[in-house]
Amino acid sequence: MPHRTDKMTARQRIEERLHQILATYGHYLSESDHHWEGDRLVFSGKAKGMKASGTVEITDSEVIIDGKLPLLAKPFEPRIKNTIEREAAAIFRTA
Repeated sequence: MPHRTDKMTARQRIEERLHQILATYGHYLSESDHHWEGDRLVFSGKAKGMKASGTVEITDSEVIIDGKLPLLAKPFEPRIKNTIEREAAAIFRTA
């Protein structure tokens, strides 16, 4: 997903949206972790006994999202992917 901004602004937008999501939906998670390793956000969460994890990497021109879902969540993968793409587009729409 192109971000058309600098890395710092992209990171700030991702952080702001992540905090909003956790404030709204965090109570559904029995475990949640996220941290930055340079320009890469590493995240994981567990809900209803299922753990998902992934990364969000910021390059000079794009944001690369990679996630891993448990086997039981695979039927929902297209819906989850669409939601993530919609959220990412909204974050960078004004960029």
